[in-house]
Amino acid sequence: MFRALSHRNFRLFWAGSFLSNAGTWMQGVAQSWLVLQLTNSGTWLGVDNFMATAPGLALTLVGGVIADLVDRKRLLIYTQAGAGLSALVLTTLIVTGAVNIWWILALTFLTGCCWAISSPSYMALAVDLVEREDLANAIALNSTQFQLARVVGPLLAALTIRAFGLSGCFLVNGLSYAAIVLALSRVRLKRRETARPRQGPEAGEPEAGAQVVGGPASRGAGRALTDRRAMWRDLVEGFRYVRGRPRVSLLLLCSAVVSLFGTPYLVLVPLFARNVYGWSETGLSLLMGTAGAGALTGALMLAYLGDFRRKGWFVLVSSFSGGSCIVGFALMPHASGALPLLFGTGFSMVCFFAVSNTLVQQLVTDEMRGRVMSMWVLTFIGTMPVSSFLSGASADRYGPRPTLAACGLVIVLFVLTVALRNPRLREI
Repeated sequence: MFRALSHRNFRLFWAGSFLSNAGTWMQGVAQSWLVLQLTNSGTWLGVDNFMATAPGLALTLVGGVIADLVDRKRLLIYTQAGAGLSALVLTTLIVTGAVNIWWILALTFLTGCCWAISSPSYMALAVDLVEREDLANAIALNSTQFQLARVVGPLLAALTIRAFGLSGCFLVNGLSYAAIVLALSRVRLKRRETARPRQGPEAGEPEAGAQVVGGPASRGAGRALTDRRAMWRDLVEGFRYVRGRPRVSLLLLCSAVVSLFGTPYLVLVPLFARNVYGWSETGLSLLMGTAGAGALTGALMLAYLGDFRRKGWFVLVSSFSGGSCIVGFALMPHASGALPLLFGTGFSMVCFFAVSNTLVQQLVTDEMRGRVMSMWVLTFIGTMPVSSFLSGASADRYGPRPTLAACGLVIVLFVLTVALRNPRLREI
């Protein structure tokens, strides 16, 4: 269940990422409540999430090309340091009383730029940290630390807000980035030789495990990062590669639709906490922690299952379950019944994204991994700005319950259509 942690590099990366992500979830709780206090508007909640994810529309694909050309570890160190600095600046603004919605949006946008550039490298680095036979377990365990942070972060946020106020959460998050920077600085990656993959319409898909891994030292040899024409050619080549692989294309489409209509449940949670249930920031922490607990349970289950069969069916069932739980949570009249459904939403969503991620990584060749993973990241980072803004505005106009129920229903109908009309996905 935890065999990927036997690799020293992965242990360092796992621990540093967990501490950093816990701080990020602490700030997520505090920032949502701060925006709600300043604006009393679901639309502004959506705009804040829009600013966090909008950079992904322009920068994620570029980040994927960069991930195949540069030292991924060094890129992650620089971008994580930048995100930490943004959190510390916001801490200072809150303490001095100079904070306003425009400062929040600007610094959120800056952090979003850091994450958009680094996300493909973050996703693709797993193959450099473990042996290929441990890749599925490493992806599941990496998802586990993120989901564990979703549980721990909101809990710590509630305690920190009571003891030190909202600024305490931003300060802790800024300092937590030092954990991932320190961990990455201690990671030692081996030099490996690169083998040119076979060519063909489905080359590398069924036999992905037989590909020779190209290590970070040899990646992008003889190509300059500043060569814009080369970067454009690499980007176009990545799109052609995905277009020639129907299963990869379908997985990316599923991720985009589930992200577009599944993200609003996180955006609208503050409105459910305050306007629907009449809770304080402690109640918001409970809701976010419940979803995180479900996600953590799902991630641990995947780590235990390992490289299991019938992943295609698992992707379909988990996405259908996620949409159904979102509908149930939105329409449930009492919080006591809504919490188990929120747990199920977190469980189903992490199962869908983790297994889809594993399939995409197993179906692509090593020299295309960064570019394909940038497209994978773009399916949810690219859809989040749209879903965040529209769901926030819709919640102000129609209410959070109808908005969220409609989103969950779209996921259910989409998954049923895919399951009936696409046997290639069911057969994986």
